[in-house]
Amino acid sequence: MLDYKRNGFTMIELVFVIVVIGILAAIAIPKFAATRDDAQMAKGRSDIAAIRSAIVSERQTRLMRGQTNYITKLDHMSGATATSGLLFDDNDTVTTNGTLLQYGIEAAAGNGHWTKTSATTYVYRVINVDNTFTYNSTDGTFKCTNGTYCSDLTN
Repeated sequence: MLDYKRNGFTMIELVFVIVVIGILAAIAIPKFAATRDDAQMAKGRSDIAAIRSAIVSERQTRLMRGQTNYITKLDHMSGATATSGLLFDDNDTVTTNGTLLQYGIEAAAGNGHWTKTSATTYVYRVINVDNTFTYNSTDGTFKCTNGTYCSDLTN
């Protein structure tokens, strides 16, 4: 009698495994893309909350010094626009007021990043859409003024 030992998988078993892996990949890849978009949205919400909180905190510090005005600028950038460097790190008077956000937020182009478009206007890009935020030094507000995801980022 011949004694056969089975040392491998049959072709049908291999094809079946490849099909199952393909089905799982087809389900998982879109979920990963949605997770990335959700993470960028959460980062934007967190950044906005931190910026608004820092504006209020700086206002409280100024009131204790007897100053009633809000800060005039949210960062040290001397130019009106910035796609690199730190944003929201101070208000151009480091010796008087210190930092706005302790570490600032790195400006960069692309999804999940901030850029500065004018002295008081910033853009947060999420899901390939620019959402514009404007700082008003008269009342200390940092509001989303234009963009598809304004309400998602600020509510």
